[in-house]
Amino acid sequence: MPQDYRRFNGPEDSISYKCFTKNYLKTYDELYNELLDDKELRKDGRALSEARSMCMFFATTQVVTQAKGSAYIERNNTKIICAVFDPREIPHQNEFSQLGQIFCEVKFAPFSCPRRRRPHAPDTEEKAMSAALRKALEPAVCRHLFPNYQVDVFIYILEHDGACLANAINAAGLALADAAVPMYDIITASSIAVIGNKIFVDPTEAEEHIALTSPDSDTSHGIITMSMLPELKQISHFTHIGYVDAESLTQAMDILEKECTDIVPHVQKILVGNLVKGFEQRKKIDQEAKEREKLLNAKMEEWKTLLNAG
Repeated sequence: MPQDYRRFNGPEDSISYKCFTKNYLKTYDELYNELLDDKELRKDGRALSEARSMCMFFATTQVVTQAKGSAYIERNNTKIICAVFDPREIPHQNEFSQLGQIFCEVKFAPFSCPRRRRPHAPDTEEKAMSAALRKALEPAVCRHLFPNYQVDVFIYILEHDGACLANAINAAGLALADAAVPMYDIITASSIAVIGNKIFVDPTEAEEHIALTSPDSDTSHGIITMSMLPELKQISHFTHIGYVDAESLTQAMDILEKECTDIVPHVQKILVGNLVKGFEQRKKIDQEAKEREKLLNAKMEEWKTLLNAG
């Protein structure tokens, strides 16, 4: 892959200056104690069971003009953009495929992650997120309607502040609906971070980092992400990193199901707004066409009068 000469590319063995700051030199216990204040609230003022979808959620569609459908989701400092393109024939396919395929690619911006600079080439985390995104979207899309074709879904993470996979699934589902791709239901996703006996709904990047770096392997810790089709009450994908006991896992699934259901009204509001906007634009175009036709008919009558008079 060619090197990007428009920016300064440091040596591969260089170390970021952030590794020597006070926050990076703190121990695990110090970072854990800073997660919650005296009122059991997080740094951004949320409770443990409160997601950013209720108080810090912003989403829109039709942001990439070259794409068939696109969406942008912003949850506080997590910012993701998605683009969906028209179906095309599956490349290098020798046999006929009864079901269409979904090609997903997730890419982090080089400046998106607070702890390290992302490389220009895709790394293992991006490949794993691409595979998880594809597995989550396949049960939601009516793939039998475009056999031997594939739909391309591209995710670009502009800023990473936790729950990137869940927000990528939400953005992809919104972009697929904007592109008029046939789907069985709206797909939504949510994430939680488990740290001991505490469950952080819609975790931030700092909370995910502590959940994954727990020194005690016997206590529950890790990140759980679940996507589902809320109206059909079906789970399309479930992923877990870390160790969680059965009781915590059951409790986490109930919380995630509720969070996925709570996101549906936001998505429906955006889609209905796009539909109303489309009808208004269509009505305006038809009105302008009638006015032009009226002026043209008046001009034709004027020309006929001049011809008959001559």
